Amino acid sequence: MYKKNIIWLASYPKSGNTWFRVFLTNLLNDSDVPANINDLADTSISSSRKIFDEYTGLSSSDLTFNEIDSLRPEVYRMQSAESNELLFKKVHDKYYATERGEPLFPSEITRGVVYIIRNPLDVLVSFAYHSAKPVEKMVKTLNDSNFAFCNQNDKLQNQLRQILGSWSDHVKSWTEQKNIPVHFIRYEDMISNTFDSFKDAVKFIGIEKPDSEIHEAIKKSDFSVLANQEKEGGFKEKMIKSKSFFRKGKTGDWKNCLNQKTTEEVISKHKSVMMKYEYIDTNNKPIY
Repeated sequence: MYKKNIIWLASYPKSGNTWFRVFLTNLLNDSDVPANINDLADTSISSSRKIFDEYTGLSSSDLTFNEIDSLRPEVYRMQSAESNELLFKKVHDKYYATERGEPLFPSEITRGVVYIIRNPLDVLVSFAYHSAKPVEKMVKTLNDSNFAFCNQNDKLQNQLRQILGSWSDHVKSWTEQKNIPVHFIRYEDMISNTFDSFKDAVKFIGIEKPDSEIHEAIKKSDFSVLANQEKEGGFKEKMIKSKSFFRKGKTGDWKNCLNQKTTEEVISKHKSVMMKYEYIDTNNKPIY
C-alpha cells in the first residue's frame, strides 16, 4: 500500500525554490534560531547522485541517462515507503515520462507539487549571474527545448541528469499535467504578499501551523538573513564560478540589465505562458 507522502518543490532554476525550502525548514524546526542554509536535508534535491546510488546499490556512473531515469521512480517509492512523515523534494527537472512511459515522479506516492514560477526576464538575469555567463549566451539556454543539467559524460557530477527544456516547456509540463495536484506560486507574490502566499502553500501541503509560526518562519527566512549566512559560511549549492547565490532577491531587476533586443526575444519565445501568468499585458508589454 503506497503512502502519498511526497511533496515536490518544483521550479525552473532561480525562481525562489531555495527561499521556500528555507521557509519550510524554519516552519518545521523547533528552534529559536534561523535554519542553516547548508543544512536543508529535509528538502533534499530529487536528483542527488549519492541518494540514487545508496538506494539502488548501483553505481550510477555505470548507467546510461535513460537507465537512471527508469530507476528514479523506484528510488522515490523506496524513500516514501520508509518514511512515516511528509517528504519534501526539490526538483529542477521538468515533468516527463521515462523511456518506459512511466512518469518520473509517481502519482501513487505524491501528495502534491508546489510549483514556483518567476518572470523569465528576471530568471534570465539571475541565472546568468548564477552561471557566470553573459546574458546573451544565457538567453539561448532559457529558450532551449533540449536544455538539461548534468548531461555531459566527460565528468562525474554530484547530481543526475535533469531535463528542463525551455522556460515555457518547464512551466507547462508541471502546471498542465493532470496526474498530481499542483499549487503554483508566483515569485512576485512571494515578494509583495509574502504571508498570504506562504500560508496558502502551507495549507495546500496540509501542514497545520498557527499564523504566528508562519510569520516567525518568514522572518527567519528573510533574504537578508540568507545572504548574511552565505557571506559568513558560504553556500554549498552555489556554483563555483558565481560570486554569490543570494544576490538581490528583487523583482524587475531585468530592467537594469537587459537591452530591448534581448527583452523582446524572451517575450517572443514565451509570450503565451507569460501572458497566462500575467507577466505581460495584451500588448506584450512587461507588467513587472
